[in-house]
Amino acid sequence: MASLYLLIPIAIIFVCIAVAIFLWAVKSDQFEDLERQGFDILFDETESKSKSVPSAEEIEPTTKTVENQNTGDKS
Repeated sequence: MASLYLLIPIAIIFVCIAVAIFLWAVKSDQFEDLERQGFDILFDETESKSKSVPSAEEIEPTTKTVENQNTGDKS
């Protein structure tokens, strides 16, 4: 029974601290943009910034490469 006199005030203090932290988080807009964090995981910003327009060689193979594949000639 004596331990309850100690544990109940400690539990009340912990609840007050948790409520204070929650109120601070709400007032400082911690929950304002919940979707951005999920998108940050899926999409890498450095990858999208470093992408450039592909060159013509990347889009279409050169004529020499196509001829070599058709004739079986390797040079």
